[in-house]
Amino acid sequence: MRLRLRAWLTERITRFLTHPVGRYEQRYHNDPVLLKRHIRKGDVLLVEGDQRVSAIIKYLTHSSWSHAALYVGDELVRRGGALRDLAVEHFGAEADHLVVEALVEGVVASPLVKYVDHNVRLCRPHRLRSAHLRSILDESVAAIGWRYDLRNVVDLAVHLLAISLLPERKRRDALRFGSGRRSQVICTSLIGRQFQRVGYPVLPSVTFPDEAAPTVPARRLPWLRSRHRPRAYAGVYQRRDPTLLMPRDFDLSPYFEIVKFNVIRERSFDYARIAWEDAPTGDRSEVAVREPAEAVPQDRRGTR
Repeated sequence: MRLRLRAWLTERITRFLTHPVGRYEQRYHNDPVLLKRHIRKGDVLLVEGDQRVSAIIKYLTHSSWSHAALYVGDELVRRGGALRDLAVEHFGAEADHLVVEALVEGVVASPLVKYVDHNVRLCRPHRLRSAHLRSILDESVAAIGWRYDLRNVVDLAVHLLAISLLPERKRRDALRFGSGRRSQVICTSLIGRQFQRVGYPVLPSVTFPDEAAPTVPARRLPWLRSRHRPRAYAGVYQRRDPTLLMPRDFDLSPYFEIVKFNVIRERSFDYARIAWEDAPTGDRSEVAVREPAEAVPQDRRGTR
């Protein structure tokens, strides 16, 4: 009886959270061809969602981004077997361009084009080692089928509303919530856990040492530094609990590059070609772009 009631409540909560809300405003058209051309495996796709749970997360985190997905490309197809058959059956030609994401329904693989009509941002881990990328992809694919941590959404609200009221010394003890089960995750904890597991930072807490302390032993000559292995970065890095990571953290992280796939990545953007609605007829911009005047030879210039 208890399990049946729990299943009923979960189904009702899921239906409520995933219901679309209001009118969605897409601020820029996404070109799916360019998106597929420039995205790479291991990239994190941030999404401004259009569901009730999206609105809750955006309100609580003061950010446009409510969801995050990890791009795995054709990983399911490459692995063959049942995974390949299911991917091709469900997604057809789009099976070569998949993301792994944690939805309220659980951890699933979805086609990249699912979010082409949403506001998105592409975040790329800078200089991620190939062996670590392979490990992240393997673990992410293995997580397909895990359950979504509904308790985390409730705890996130309580945490964000109450954390600012706690004294500094008490905040660290409050920085963990959710069910605590490894197989129950939300979108950002799923991705953040994979990156942290290989030692790649998302948005860690860093404590810097006294600036007066020397970072290199005085007896070592500068020209000898290159013969020694690279020094560790200054400061003590502290991993944040994955349940505390939010979609905006990948956007704010200094370790992830923002990939402008729609325009700038093509290296052909020229703002002078924009046809503004309120520009004069025949003018392509607010201020006419004039070509430099042809130089007049010195001997043809008039004198007074």
